[in-house]
Amino acid sequence: MKLPIAARPQVISRFWAVIRRFPRLIATVLVFQVVASLIVVATPWLIGRLLDLIVAGTTRAEVTRYLIIIGVLVAAQLLLTYLGEYFSRVFGQAVFAQLREDLVYSVTHMPLSVVEAAGTGDLIGRTTHDIDRIQFLVQRGIYRIIMIVFTVVVTYAAAFALAPVLALLLLAPLIPLIFVLRWYMRRAVPGYQAESAQWATLSGITTETVQQHSTVDALNLRRVRNNILDVAITQIWNLERYTAYLRIFLLNAVIFFLQTPALLVALAGAWAIPNGYATLGVVTTIALYGVQLSYPLDELSYWVDVLQSAATSLARIFGVDEVESDRIASGKQPTSNAVSVRDVSFEYRPEHPVLHGVDLELRPGETLAIVGPSGAGKSTLGRMIAGIHPPTSGSVTVGGVPLVELTESQLHQNVALVTQEHHVFVGTIADNLRLAKPDATVEQMWHVLKSMGAASWVQELSDGLDTKVGSGALTLIPAQAQQLALARIVLMNPHTLILDEATSLMDPTAARQLERSLGKALEGRSVVAIAHRLYTAHDADRVAVMVDGRIVELGTHDQLVARGGEYASLWRAWQHE
Repeated sequence: MKLPIAARPQVISRFWAVIRRFPRLIATVLVFQVVASLIVVATPWLIGRLLDLIVAGTTRAEVTRYLIIIGVLVAAQLLLTYLGEYFSRVFGQAVFAQLREDLVYSVTHMPLSVVEAAGTGDLIGRTTHDIDRIQFLVQRGIYRIIMIVFTVVVTYAAAFALAPVLALLLLAPLIPLIFVLRWYMRRAVPGYQAESAQWATLSGITTETVQQHSTVDALNLRRVRNNILDVAITQIWNLERYTAYLRIFLLNAVIFFLQTPALLVALAGAWAIPNGYATLGVVTTIALYGVQLSYPLDELSYWVDVLQSAATSLARIFGVDEVESDRIASGKQPTSNAVSVRDVSFEYRPEHPVLHGVDLELRPGETLAIVGPSGAGKSTLGRMIAGIHPPTSGSVTVGGVPLVELTESQLHQNVALVTQEHHVFVGTIADNLRLAKPDATVEQMWHVLKSMGAASWVQELSDGLDTKVGSGALTLIPAQAQQLALARIVLMNPHTLILDEATSLMDPTAARQLERSLGKALEGRSVVAIAHRLYTAHDADRVAVMVDGRIVELGTHDQLVARGGEYASLWRAWQHE
């Protein structure tokens, strides 16, 4: 599954909506650009006017006055350009920060099922490579494009106001450039789209290889992974070379055609001046306008290329918002802590069900163990109860309200899932804990760490709770990371907790001790424990046995052993291991 890509109208609308959040900055930048553009146009006009005065015969004082005015205008232009650049940088940073915050919000509120189906590469590509691509355009390009547009429009307007016939010659390069741009656009857009998609693929391959390096080493897959990386890098190289060719062609075509206006005006002036159709000053002014237009139009061709690349990335970034939510909040409040699974079936792929009509009533305050062979659907059922996946059919409710009708905050207040896939966030240990409860006190954090058996090793750290962990800092061993993750969940304090092999990275003795400690810390709350170690089932209030996506047995440990069925067989096999 690939994440959506926003259509061009949606990209323009969304980007404009972000820009409109900063009206004062926009107004400030526009004011500076309008005034600076008027000064840029006024300077060639004054030079042309001065030439006509000199030809007609004027005083030295008049020449000096014009030169002083031109000098003042140049100084004013420099000042306005500096101020415009400053405020445009502020504006660009504000817009870019807003885009990043919006993207982070969208990513963190995406349905987890969609994230898993899309894979890591596509999402990482959008949050890294694509966001980097738009940074330069937003921080520098918006200002430059605004300045170029104002300069070009005002210059053409001044030229036509001064000498309409000669001004027509300034339009000469625009006709061939229209065809050049059409040729370029037809190739650049799909080229940049393919390039961004391939960067996402490379990000996914690299991330997966790094994260699973132990598996790669154990299975001697280094050469295989290197070959896969080589293929991906080669494809990116070919795409980058193709888009570079398009850029070079566009820039050179623009440079070539922009040399013609000044030459055409000079040739026309050589005929018009002797015949009295124009003065030397007017021809000089129009020629200077032609030269003056070549620089912004040449730069505009560069920004057109940057814009195409950034537009492709913006379409991928805004596409994240187009992922449909898997829940619609109804506003209903659960009337109790009872969790009910009723006739639930689920399919990861159409026509391939992994759960079949599962019914289960979770009693408030009980510990329910779910056991069964690999592939029986235990983890899938746990994810159903945690509200991560909406059922294909049937319902999962808490207090009479379907989980898909709860907001994310309501869901997490009621139900939480802890898996063996722990994660340590970059920051301090306190930061990691406060993710679950931002207003947690130091005493509360020490209490949950102690309940999970983690207080001893945290106290031994030089900075205690303020010790930095994660990438670039202290690396926690898997057992410590699991303790930290469980402490975070205890601090969150949901009334129902699903543990999916949450202590699997610890040795059996330590794992059992931790589970018992967790049971005490969560006393009075419902716990669903998915485990292969059957002492978890032995200690539970009830045991559900799953086979082929169905609950085939349900009862206490003693009842199921006495029954002599599937669970009894699993128990006997596990005891003899």
